[in-house]
Amino acid sequence: MFESAELGRTVDKKTYAAREARLRVDLLKAQHELAATKVRLLVLVGGVEGGGKTEVARRLVDWLDARGLNVEAYGDRSDEIDERPEYWRYWTTLPAAGRGAILLGAWYTKPIVRRALKEDGEGRFERALDRAAAFEAMLTREDTALVKLWLHLSKKDQRRRLRELEEDPATAWRVSKRDWDFARKYDRFRGVCERALARSGTVDAPWTVIDAMDRRWRNLAAGEAVLAALKAGLARARASAAANVPDRPKPPKVSVLTRLDMAKALDEHDYARKLDKQQARVAELTRRLRKDRRALICAFEGVDAAGKGGAIRRLLSAIDARNARVMAVAAPTDEERAHPYLWRFWRHLPRLGRTTIYDRTWYGRVLVERVEGFCSQADWKRAYGEISAFEEELSESGIVVCKFWLQISSEEQLKRFQDRVKTPFKQYKITDEDWRNRGKWDAYQAAAVEMIEKTSTPDAPWTLVEAQDKKWARVKVLKTVADRLEEELG
Repeated sequence: MFESAELGRTVDKKTYAAREARLRVDLLKAQHELAATKVRLLVLVGGVEGGGKTEVARRLVDWLDARGLNVEAYGDRSDEIDERPEYWRYWTTLPAAGRGAILLGAWYTKPIVRRALKEDGEGRFERALDRAAAFEAMLTREDTALVKLWLHLSKKDQRRRLRELEEDPATAWRVSKRDWDFARKYDRFRGVCERALARSGTVDAPWTVIDAMDRRWRNLAAGEAVLAALKAGLARARASAAANVPDRPKPPKVSVLTRLDMAKALDEHDYARKLDKQQARVAELTRRLRKDRRALICAFEGVDAAGKGGAIRRLLSAIDARNARVMAVAAPTDEERAHPYLWRFWRHLPRLGRTTIYDRTWYGRVLVERVEGFCSQADWKRAYGEISAFEEELSESGIVVCKFWLQISSEEQLKRFQDRVKTPFKQYKITDEDWRNRGKWDAYQAAAVEMIEKTSTPDAPWTLVEAQDKKWARVKVLKTVADRLEEELG
């Protein structure tokens, strides 16, 4: 794979100056066109030690308009980073639509280094690469012009470059003991890098391998790759996109929802006793989250007026308020629309020891957005897999995921709607949209059934809650959370 990047390509000063001048104009023009679209630019710069990753990033910043560009390096760690899933730091630094970012190393550095140093086995290495490829596939489908640059040096050239940097007082600080340690393991790193690039290079996210020994050649090759990606992204933005169409599926006659026993209920005495018991269990178990380096997410979906708010309040009152927060998910803001769909949820994930309760969730894409036509069919169909992958990452990072669907009958919903209309302090709960959604009861039920069937996994199972009786529903939610925490924490 790297042989073609060891041919000793060079560019003389005169040729470089002429090509650089044209390239800079073209890059600025394309970047300014990008600013008016929903496309974002993402330039991932990787490569061997001494290849000039920082120099390339600096040159690209010089050529482009820095006001529309971020540069992100991922070397430093912090508690805030270490107490969240691995990809949290990458999601939260994604640029908005119309902007760009240059990422140094990013999600490839850790798996490559750990495999080369034999800290990870081949299976874990391959899983990390597959996760990177899936992440990049999502990015390209979410209007990202993705450029992956790999700056390569032969073993001989790498040693020459490191000595050259070390002997110059102005650049000696850039060469560390680690750089020389890695250089001594060049052959091992090369084999690992070749496998990494082969496995993660795809049609939509290919690698551009660049001979990095001649700085002028390297810089031009990097800039031209970025320009090509910008032009391709702009071409996609200009292409006419298919209009979003509402999807109104028919519910099956028999499903996981129709089989629920809606007669389940609790009298006041049993409710008070069981509520106290389950809240005490939740309180004790959530206090252990910090010690066990775990976190908790409780995600609530369900029929309108099914009692999500009441169930959430009883759950929240059992948890130390300093370590819990409720996220009410509404229609996305302009900032959220300018990012990939799951970005709005990634940035609010809890740190270890904490709990986040979501009132409505990332499942909006396969529920309201599907039924109302707020996204394309391709978007909601691929969302099942992307959401399951998201929840798998949460679980692997130590987050316990509890998902609840609260179900009531159509008749009970009408009764509760009418009660809200008649009761002054409940009137804020009922909107015209609630009545419109009620008219699409069958479509929403069908979408919910498909969602549950496709996204209930061992790591993040759905709990279906019979919510015809609010007291029963509240206790079932609390007991489920306590049981899951007991199972996870031991």
